[in-house]
Amino acid sequence: MAIDNTMRQQNGADRPVNDNIIAVASGKGGVGKTWFSITLSHAFALRSSRVLLFDADLGLANVDIQLGLMPQRDIGGVISGKLTMSQAKTRYEEGKFDVLAGHSGSGNLAALPPNQLINLGDDLVEFSKNYDKVIMDLGAGIDRTVRNLSGKASTIIVIANTEPTSLTDAYAFIKLSIQTNPSADIRLVINNCASHIEGQRTYETLKKACESFLKYAPPFLGSIRRDTKVNEAIRSQIPLLTRHPMTNAAEDAILILDRLIAP
Repeated sequence: MAIDNTMRQQNGADRPVNDNIIAVASGKGGVGKTWFSITLSHAFALRSSRVLLFDADLGLANVDIQLGLMPQRDIGGVISGKLTMSQAKTRYEEGKFDVLAGHSGSGNLAALPPNQLINLGDDLVEFSKNYDKVIMDLGAGIDRTVRNLSGKASTIIVIANTEPTSLTDAYAFIKLSIQTNPSADIRLVINNCASHIEGQRTYETLKKACESFLKYAPPFLGSIRRDTKVNEAIRSQIPLLTRHPMTNAAEDAILILDRLIAP
């Protein structure tokens, strides 16, 4: 079913947001953000949801690479005005979800003029009405493109790992997001940890910094244990939930999905 469009306040101005858009962000690259976005999209699709995975890393897109797709059309055509989002999407039949591929290698897309970036976000909100869930894989970092697109999501999942630089950059993303929109729904996932105990401790470290300096405590969705099957699935360009559905990381991802949709 389509989910009704809502309006939220941001710096005194209305902005369109759809309750079915989930943004996946990270302060830095290399923490498993794209893998998690793919796995979450696949998990929703396995539960009969209509799902769109949008690769919103406009300059360094790689969702298509991890899935072994060779899309003939991508977001570049939408931005240029040659295609609608419906025309640009690609069906990933193995996972039963749609993919709106990014435009890898075109750094100019990562520096879109403000009006084009606003139009892209508004188009996504309108297009998302065709789906139960839209998973938006944001680019790494905290630049204007990332911040603007994340503002179109009702929920933002921040992925971090146990490395200090990952936590520092995740904190920076949370700080800017809260400053822009104090009512933002931001939740944390700790990826690639040795155990759930280590994941919990890592979360508590980041939570403490947020509470101390931002007066904000982002909820914890859970941790994903380090698993060699993840890299093997990425190398084979097959989603983990297809190739190794019973492995630790797959089980952890499903638990995170359950917590995400819990009332």
